[in-house]
Amino acid sequence: MFTLFKRAVAKAMRKARAANVRAATAAVKKLVAASVKPPRKKRAAAKPAKPGKPKAAARARPREGLGAAIGRITAAAGPKVAAPVARGASFETLQHRSKHGARAYRLYVPARLNAAPQPAPQPALQPAALAPLVVMLHGCTQTPEAFAVGTRMNALADELGFLVAYPEQPASANPNRCWNWFSRADQARGAGEPALIAGIARAVLRARAADPARVYVAGLSAGGAAAMLAAAAYPDVFAAVGVHSGLPVGAAYSPAQAMLAMRRGSIGAEHGVAMPTIVFHGDADRVVHPRNGRVVAMRSAAATPGLAASQIKGRSASGRAFTRTLYSAADGRPVCEHWSVEGAGHAWAGGDAAAGYADPAGPDASREMLRFFLDHRISRAGRARAAATAAR
Repeated sequence: MFTLFKRAVAKAMRKARAANVRAATAAVKKLVAASVKPPRKKRAAAKPAKPGKPKAAARARPREGLGAAIGRITAAAGPKVAAPVARGASFETLQHRSKHGARAYRLYVPARLNAAPQPAPQPALQPAALAPLVVMLHGCTQTPEAFAVGTRMNALADELGFLVAYPEQPASANPNRCWNWFSRADQARGAGEPALIAGIARAVLRARAADPARVYVAGLSAGGAAAMLAAAAYPDVFAAVGVHSGLPVGAAYSPAQAMLAMRRGSIGAEHGVAMPTIVFHGDADRVVHPRNGRVVAMRSAAATPGLAASQIKGRSASGRAFTRTLYSAADGRPVCEHWSVEGAGHAWAGGDAAAGYADPAGPDASREMLRFFLDHRISRAGRARAAATAAR
């Protein structure tokens, strides 16, 4: 019985480490049910008790409630935090609705862009005057606010002058607020979550002075997998993608396959179109196997023939070691980068640990992603070609 108990506890904790609260809850319930003995059947004729010294009443052990157990499991998500807003900047809560559904999102506009006049429906602004847009997809159990704090992306937007949109995955779409990267209905162009994510990007482009040639998407964990899917489905919207602790396109097509891909890694699927990609993954990640990060990079690099691979080893300012693998075009510009961060777990590199799922030891994933993103843009003709290819 003790062996079975240990196995049940181990199973519950594995679910918890994978941020799968629903599965962890089921495991805890099963464990509690197994630990309660069924009542004994009454004997047909009870014998009278022999006289003697009465036994002391057994003390009832207090049992931890299911709510408390779930609280411990979800504590790894970090405390609720409010994202700071710089003077003159704004952090709006907006809604996007389309035939594919609806999602709320937060939009951060730095002070320098808030001061600029808004474009008319047919703006006469030159491309150089338009600001880049970065769409950020949070991980499971996270909120847009916590993700903004954890990645420090808003502070970077204040410094460099770009817009940041944070789509929110509600509990009604997934009990753990995960993006449904493992669902067939959410993996293709013109449907599900990829269409919603691209729709939010297009809505910001219409409403703000944003540059359609410089729209990027990035995410963490389930958000990283969803970012890769959105970029692959909409290469006419996104000019580059950042995947942190995520999984490749085609990693899974069901919840069971998703758990297996997270634990062991997946070979994914071929990319139908080239997409500049930067990948970060901790080599000690116990939630999403680091093999997934390597596959994301290799699949992305394989979509552009003739790239030359090279490696650079370095350390962050705090001493955290990393290996940076570059896949570069003939002109020397990296088309794909893979950062393997030594000793790092399932957390955004260089982030603010106060928000959860962030590791301040670095390297600075947000800054490196922006550096990579701004080296890539897509022309109007390129968008038309990409849309035609993706629609096939």
